[in-house]
Amino acid sequence: MTTTDLIPRDVLFGNPERLSPRVSPDGKRLAYIAPHEGVLNVFVGSLDGGAEVVTDDRDRGIRFFDWAHDNQHLAYVQDKGGDENWRLYSVDLESGATTDLTPFDGVQAQPIGESKRRPHELLVGLNKDNEQLHDVYLLDFRTGSLEKIEENPGFIGWVADEDLEVRLGIAPTPDGGFVLLLRSASSGEWEPLLTVGQEDALTTQPLGFSADGASLFAITSAGANAGRLVRIDVATKEQAVLFEDPQYDVTQVVQHPDTREPQLVGVLKDRLEWQVLDQSVATDMDGLAKLHAGDLSLLSRDHADRVWVVAFSGDDGPVQYYRWDRDAQTGTHLFSQRPELEKYELAPMEAFSFVARDGLEVHGYVSFPTGVARTGLPAVVNVHGGPWVRDVWGLNPEAQWFASRGYLCVQVNYRGSTGYGKEFVNAGDREWGGKMHDDLIDAVDYVVAQGWVDKERVAIYGGSYGGYAALVGATFTPDVFRCAVDIVGPSSIKTLIESIPPYWAPQVALFHTRVGNPETEEDFLWSRSPLSKVDRIKIPMLIAQGANDPRVKQAESEQIVEAMRENGVPHEYLLYEDEGHGFAKPENRLDFYAKAEKFLANYLGGACEEQPGSPGLS
Repeated sequence: MTTTDLIPRDVLFGNPERLSPRVSPDGKRLAYIAPHEGVLNVFVGSLDGGAEVVTDDRDRGIRFFDWAHDNQHLAYVQDKGGDENWRLYSVDLESGATTDLTPFDGVQAQPIGESKRRPHELLVGLNKDNEQLHDVYLLDFRTGSLEKIEENPGFIGWVADEDLEVRLGIAPTPDGGFVLLLRSASSGEWEPLLTVGQEDALTTQPLGFSADGASLFAITSAGANAGRLVRIDVATKEQAVLFEDPQYDVTQVVQHPDTREPQLVGVLKDRLEWQVLDQSVATDMDGLAKLHAGDLSLLSRDHADRVWVVAFSGDDGPVQYYRWDRDAQTGTHLFSQRPELEKYELAPMEAFSFVARDGLEVHGYVSFPTGVARTGLPAVVNVHGGPWVRDVWGLNPEAQWFASRGYLCVQVNYRGSTGYGKEFVNAGDREWGGKMHDDLIDAVDYVVAQGWVDKERVAIYGGSYGGYAALVGATFTPDVFRCAVDIVGPSSIKTLIESIPPYWAPQVALFHTRVGNPETEEDFLWSRSPLSKVDRIKIPMLIAQGANDPRVKQAESEQIVEAMRENGVPHEYLLYEDEGHGFAKPENRLDFYAKAEKFLANYLGGACEEQPGSPGLS
């Protein structure tokens, strides 16, 4: 493979050309994110094009935004340097003014609720008075006024109805579960509606109230293995199951914009599968399936529910966005997220499964280099973060990057990953550095046994929990991997849990029951921490860290880097001073991938694109 065959890193990891389109409430305009002078900003124009930039971010770029229901304002969130203290901003499209609606240092804004019935308003959570708890404020886009309407008694979440009345609170329990508390209409007191134990906590979530307020829709695995869609009668507390799958959790639910009744249910198996509950959208789903072979996401709808904006994600090209006209039953292509990527041959993402050493079936994906024999390849085990999430099928820039450089990319949904039912996710409890890591080693054994991979040329790579797994790979199983790349991964579980962001403190029992308790199980957590076995490292290491990371503090990387220095272990350490939990700025992102690519090429023998300079490093 020559460098002319490679997909350039800036095509994979630079700023996309356009993404996240949203139709306006009146159905006449389209907003989306695109680069402006090299920084991602929001553009607004007609449905057929001709958009103009309406925001002026000069630093990290805007990644999350939406229309207000009043058709006049856009809202977006932004932090500073990756600290995740999100501020909420609005853009008045009539005056052009941008307003910082939550101008408080060290405070995190969390949007809680919005409604067509109150189009000028938004409920937002702020931990302004207690850094551990988000109180509820009513925001008026017209005036920018903020009024506190709920003092937080210890809830980790809130749910409001369509009148923006806060009616549900989520209270954590000491076992790592939670209680859904419903506000009594008569007394105003919080009364239990649904109690969920630790075993169902990761596979249960409230979705919202019906338009009449008589029902709460939720996903829950209580009484079943997999999370199923239920309707809970708020008066009787009785549940009715609306959809279930015996093995896979319901992961997505599309609700009617007015009645809030569920219309579509998404179950993520090897690929996303949609089930139609409301026959009024069945014809639409049939028509959309003919537009593109990728997995469908419904991104936005106008108030009249005649215009939909959808995305299709496939493994053979960039994300494609379409406008769907429900009256004409026709789709119009809007744009491609990364049109430059269409010039290159991409690697298919193929589902695979294997049986772990204890008999548990584990699923994942492999992406082979194109145009070469599937034998004796170097490989990268790319471990997802979380750990309570999962890898999915579709365009994965890192998988394409590895395959383009000649590596087999192996993605494993190890035990503890979500989506496969509660038995599978709970099988990861207290197994950080234990059976969760065994699943990764068993995956390596599997791909080697197929003849696909040269066992002497396997790297382990990942971010967050995936970074921890890379460190575990280098310390617990140093003979399996040729090298390791850790991105913002914790090196000590004890210090990780003790330094979580303050607003995670109310649900720290989740870590205590699923990972371990630093106060009572210090020795156990130390035994599962890479730092405890740093003297066993004998493979080259690349470690990358954001200085402002609020989840995995800089000290997590510093302490293992210092130990490696003292032990003479070959390593590279990249510290990005203006980043947090991951790298948002394209110059930092591209710098990291350039250095990681060279590192992997040195030890696995894959291809390497020419290296640029090194902005953003300390």
